[in-house]
Amino acid sequence: MADRLTAREAIAALTTDFTESAEPSGATGSAESAAPAGTTTSPVTHTPGPHGAPDRGPAADGPLDWSGYADSRARATARTGEQESVVHGTATVGGRTCVLISFEFGFLGGSLGQRTGDRLEAAYEEATVKRLPLVSLIATGGSRMQEGMIALTQLHRVARASARLRAAGPAQLAVLRDPTTGGGWATLGAGADVILALPGAQVGFAGSRVRPAGADPGAYTAEGQLTAGQIDAVVPPGELAATVGHWLRLLAHRDTPPAPAPVPAAFTTRGLPGTGWDAVLRARSADRPHAEAYLNAYFGLRLPLSGDRCGGTDPGLLCGFGLHEGEPVAYVAQCGTATRPAGYRTAARVIRLADRLGVPVLTLVDTPGAANDAEAERAGAGAAIADAFAAVAAAGVPVTTLVIGEGGSGGALALAAPDNTHVTADSYFSVIAPELAAAILKRTPDRVHATADQLRLRPQDLVDLGVARSVVRSVVRADRPRP
Repeated sequence: MADRLTAREAIAALTTDFTESAEPSGATGSAESAAPAGTTTSPVTHTPGPHGAPDRGPAADGPLDWSGYADSRARATARTGEQESVVHGTATVGGRTCVLISFEFGFLGGSLGQRTGDRLEAAYEEATVKRLPLVSLIATGGSRMQEGMIALTQLHRVARASARLRAAGPAQLAVLRDPTTGGGWATLGAGADVILALPGAQVGFAGSRVRPAGADPGAYTAEGQLTAGQIDAVVPPGELAATVGHWLRLLAHRDTPPAPAPVPAAFTTRGLPGTGWDAVLRARSADRPHAEAYLNAYFGLRLPLSGDRCGGTDPGLLCGFGLHEGEPVAYVAQCGTATRPAGYRTAARVIRLADRLGVPVLTLVDTPGAANDAEAERAGAGAAIADAFAAVAAAGVPVTTLVIGEGGSGGALALAAPDNTHVTADSYFSVIAPELAAAILKRTPDRVHATADQLRLRPQDLVDLGVARSVVRSVVRADRPRP
């Protein structure tokens, strides 16, 4: 079992600067407040209580007149000191102001009811009005059975409030505590821009008592969800406050257009390749610097984003946000392997988040091409590549690209900025690999080298053709450790 801190203990583990917001005024969590914007509803009829009086609040047995519900709430309040399953307010974490939501699992299992919806909606609204990021410390078993469908429809309210905040710009960050299941996971948790989890936390739409018999328990853990590409990182409790603080700094929303990310310096001291085949050999060399070395040298701080939120990850693609000379930059970096559909979907997610926040993007291109095996095709390779092309094309923030190794066909081009691509002396970029071009043209193997020349894929050729803006030759240290 992972952390089972109370709501206020979870807040205290993150910050000592927390101001609780007042109870939402005039909110009832009724069917009226859950109705879609622009629609009308009939006046809400409250189910009579045991003495014929309408249900007006926690003193009664709720909208279903569930016998004993009021007593359960009273016991939960006596046990936890809370009036509801969530606490919310403004806080300062790592020097950054945010709206903070914390769940009290001791209050009816952190379940969502009418007044939980009131508080959650109020928290999102405060973040929207004040243009602040929202951080959710989640520990919930799902929707409150004693309130039936009225409880379940609170998920509509949360989803709409989250959509309004997203449209306004500020980021949403979720911390998954133990457990995070049901509607709380499927709205505040899985719907966040960045999803962190504590080690060992139960995470899944299905709670422990409603899972299929024989289900793999590992699939319902933070670690299992990380492997499946559903969350970004598992963070030890002792590192959580610093990590959330770093993320709030990196995800700060900006209204003014950002400057393009500076082009990373190259490592090589060698001159330009003499032939096309020389360029191919240099790009394929295991001795040249790869993405990790460039990222370590470029960023003073970087935090990863992982997974496509569709069940997949690509270990050959590094994505996230970092600080370069004190300024946030989003990055997508290929690591020399064939990029898989999950990689392109993850890249598109990161680029769109950066675009919404006003953060420039850096892409490092290094791939022999997109993965083209049967598994990749079944996973939607074409659609994933198209999505990456679309994310780059639609980005309003500057996208800067440096080709650091192989630039293999459309699988590389999908992550390359059409008007701001640079190349290193250890790279090539080609419509197709020379060996494949020769095979398609029915040329003998001894003509592969000549084919490489004909493709004009050398760094200097790419500049002459207008595909690349420059060949980057500056030398930096390759042994700088990552912070």
